[in-house]
Amino acid sequence: MPTRSCAAIWLLAFAIYLTPCGAQTSSPPQPDCKSTIVGDLQKRTFPSTTFGDTQTLEIWLPPGYRDPANAQRHYPVLYMLDGEALFDACTSSFHREWQIDETLTKLIGDGAIEPIIVVGIDSPGKRRGDEYIPYFDPIFTAPEPHGKLFPDFLANEVLPTISREFRVINDPNRTAIGGSSYGSVAALYALLHRPDLFRLGLLESTSLQVGNGQLLRDTASLAIGPQRVSVGVGMNELGENVQFARDHGMEPDAFNNGFVQLSEQLAANLKAAALNHPAVVFVKQPGAKHEEPAWASRFPAAIQFLFPKSNSDRHPQ
Repeated sequence: MPTRSCAAIWLLAFAIYLTPCGAQTSSPPQPDCKSTIVGDLQKRTFPSTTFGDTQTLEIWLPPGYRDPANAQRHYPVLYMLDGEALFDACTSSFHREWQIDETLTKLIGDGAIEPIIVVGIDSPGKRRGDEYIPYFDPIFTAPEPHGKLFPDFLANEVLPTISREFRVINDPNRTAIGGSSYGSVAALYALLHRPDLFRLGLLESTSLQVGNGQLLRDTASLAIGPQRVSVGVGMNELGENVQFARDHGMEPDAFNNGFVQLSEQLAANLKAAALNHPAVVFVKQPGAKHEEPAWASRFPAAIQFLFPKSNSDRHPQ
């Protein structure tokens, strides 16, 4: 497949990383690229027994974390998929990033949110689709994925690693998980299957065609949902790649409208959980595409909703 075609397909929720030329990797920055990291970013690499590969975590520590005056303070945590795209343009595909470090540095400095730790879980590259999604993707023919193992990977490998080395609050009501596209699918699946670990969710441009809508059926009759969830979607997710939709028997307008409709239904399903009626914010952004600049633009409001400043007076040990 031509490189240009793969770059365009990257804009789509479902095509991203499933083909070899579309696979995102967390390779070292190029020598001519100037890092955009702001603040204290740590990296940890470990062999995964769940997936049988090597996994990398990118841990962003909030301002003041190393201050001796805060030596006994523990922090809420946001776990995010596709960690290589969160903090540094040099490690992100097409040099576009979420700018989470810049945004949080400002918001924490302004007192708009409580200080939090962010743990980015780097994409496994060509195995991204296999490890992230729990159900087949009807748009592409591919082997049955292994994303149903992802909650176990988080519970048995990622969270223990972070808890051993960093001062985190081990409380699901102070722990969020999030992502975009297939990463949002993995985050949603973890929210549904490990409420003992995660009660906060940040779901951007969720690829809800996975399982031919199975995640909507999974959330249609929830007894108890997450505590707070931010659901975001662009109204032009397809971007310029209109031919791709037509090649798969879909009109571009119908694709974009349908993508929004699926996310809107997800938000409604979560909000309607019978026993606790979660707080859910749904944002559909005019003109926004399936790309990091759109997710970065929606991140400030989402993170203030998930980690309001009012929580900062509580510091469980």
